[in-house]
Amino acid sequence: MSARRTGLRRLPVPGHGAEDVVVDAQGHAYTGTEDGAVLRVAPDGSVTRVGHTRGRPLGLELLDEDRLLVCDAERGLLAMHRTTGAVEVLVTEVAGRPLGVCNNAAVAADGSIWFSDSSAVHPLRRWRADLLEATCTGRLLRRAPDGSVEEHLTGLDFANGVALAPDGSAVHVAETGARTVVRLWLSGPRAGTRDLFAADLPGYPDNLSTGSDGLVWVTIASPPVAALERLRAHAPALVRRLGRVLPPALLPAPVRSVHVQAYRPDGALVHDLRLPATDFHLVTGVREHRGTLWFGSLEEAAVATLDLAATGTPGAPV
Repeated sequence: MSARRTGLRRLPVPGHGAEDVVVDAQGHAYTGTEDGAVLRVAPDGSVTRVGHTRGRPLGLELLDEDRLLVCDAERGLLAMHRTTGAVEVLVTEVAGRPLGVCNNAAVAADGSIWFSDSSAVHPLRRWRADLLEATCTGRLLRRAPDGSVEEHLTGLDFANGVALAPDGSAVHVAETGARTVVRLWLSGPRAGTRDLFAADLPGYPDNLSTGSDGLVWVTIASPPVAALERLRAHAPALVRRLGRVLPPALLPAPVRSVHVQAYRPDGALVHDLRLPATDFHLVTGVREHRGTLWFGSLEEAAVATLDLAATGTPGAPV
């Protein structure tokens, strides 16, 4: 563990790529690593393996008192029992199309599960290629309490994080490539319509979450990458499709950073936290829990915590 210079407390885990994090009522955090393990991290930093998905777990949510919801990039939408590690497969395809990259989710009060499918073209290991090509094949999906599943938004530019408004009136989904957060209204006079909850973000959004503070938290995995932005804006489609065959090392890479934001339900920015990327970087998961921020990272063999009060930024709970 460390809190050198940045205020972050780094909690190592036995696996690379602890991409997301969710926290239970007892203050235990859960994360998944690229080897397929789902891990529980106690407040003292001790780690227990809960189970294994036999895939690549990404977004995590608390489904009920015993089960975790796991978005697995290779196996689809899963439920894992926290006591036994047993895995149930909930969704593998929607509207006749297999899930390409099941990425992130949010669970509504009625048991509905809103979740993202990032790409119909590229698997997770080639996410940089999808951003370069701008395939815009991402989807926002809903699994109803009766188990039926349907598409609600299509054509998204790498659909990523998902979070519900605190009152359940809207669901939000990040478009990583477009640097926006799209809002789909679920109730009220605008029900069934979409707008932009956040636009022209200062980088590429990844996972979203709704905090115990009533704010929608957004990870900014990297500031804009100049080469990627130029290619997306000006290169012919044929050139951008070269990402399908080029080694990942030759594609534009993210910039080291630690950056998260938080918004009120009306879209007003409340927190804009940027820290030196000395101890941790590529923050892809954020969870506010009782004044503490928990971070996950696609590139770290660790999760991290930050005392929000220690940052000196005023809180604005709803």
